[in-house]
Amino acid sequence: MRAGGTERASGGRRRALCIVLILLAVQLGWLARPAYACGCGAMVHGPNATMAVHHETSAVRWDGTTEQITMSLTVDGTAPDAAWIMPVPHRATVRLGDPALLTELGRLTEPVTEHRSYFWPRSGDWPFASGFGGATAPAPGARAPGVGVVGRERLGPFDVARLTASDPDALRNWLKTNGFRLPPPLATELRPYVTQRWEYVAIRLAPAERHAYLTGTLDPLRLSFPSERLVYPMRLSRLARTPQSLSLYLLAPHRMQPLSTIGGAAPQVLYAGRIQPRGAVRDFSGTGPAFLTALDQSFPQPQRISGDHEFRRTTADTPYQRVTYAYSLLKVGGIPLWIPTVGGVLLLLTAATALPLAHRTRHRATPPAPVRIPPPLR
Repeated sequence: MRAGGTERASGGRRRALCIVLILLAVQLGWLARPAYACGCGAMVHGPNATMAVHHETSAVRWDGTTEQITMSLTVDGTAPDAAWIMPVPHRATVRLGDPALLTELGRLTEPVTEHRSYFWPRSGDWPFASGFGGATAPAPGARAPGVGVVGRERLGPFDVARLTASDPDALRNWLKTNGFRLPPPLATELRPYVTQRWEYVAIRLAPAERHAYLTGTLDPLRLSFPSERLVYPMRLSRLARTPQSLSLYLLAPHRMQPLSTIGGAAPQVLYAGRIQPRGAVRDFSGTGPAFLTALDQSFPQPQRISGDHEFRRTTADTPYQRVTYAYSLLKVGGIPLWIPTVGGVLLLLTAATALPLAHRTRHRATPPAPVRIPPPLR
């Protein structure tokens, strides 16, 4: 592969590559103000700059032998450039992802709305408020001893290097020599990956325009690598200084669950179900049916992260979907049903009370019949 390219991609591809760094940096969650680590990788910017990731979404496809990751996020800050490194268990390929993928997955996993009616008026209904309106409930080159460069390419404004390493310090020095300025603690956190003979994707990115900052919604990047298990590298997130969140779409033959919380809160299942992929989802996962599992997890104390996320199939492919209840006042002909109902009951009560009273009144008004006394017998 070429050490670098001089040809610049279109504006869309440039933005897409922007995702490279931060996108992969966050791995699959929501993230704010990353500090040397975020999600599945480590992201670094200059000491006098700031960078905040407001929203990051990731999708993972695993078929038992190959894993693919697509990520995208929205960022802002004052960083004119940044760098990101992600460990992968095997050699990876990198290309641009489809922005429509995450949008379609979000649509597939959104809650269904179930409408329910209530009889008695609530706050916001008449007579507690004017009108009869019902209330509705809210419903990511050179060679040095111990480091091998298996690929180096230019994707728009991004310099992407795919590396092997037998020494974490040599890896950090190579990255520093080639413009990836990473903090010293990173060498310590990389050591387990070096021991396991993992490889790395290192990306240096900058805005498409000179003198600009990395900001806005970045288009997604797609990584693919062989893997006999569904694993998500999370160890580098131990370097983060702020709480992190993880949002993940898993496309696999069966419903998946993490082996452990790895130091975070218990993952929340947002969706589980077998789907027939279409559009961008089909391009990502293949034409056959796939089981989609959507998870959210928070890491209030990133330093407690104990290792990488590994997922396994659940004992049963039990479907699950969130339900949002929309409540409205029960009406008939546009009139709240409680009004004629209460009115009718009042009429019946009035009638039931008035009839005995009228009967008693008539009884009092009727004079008693005169008593006839028979004449005495002679």
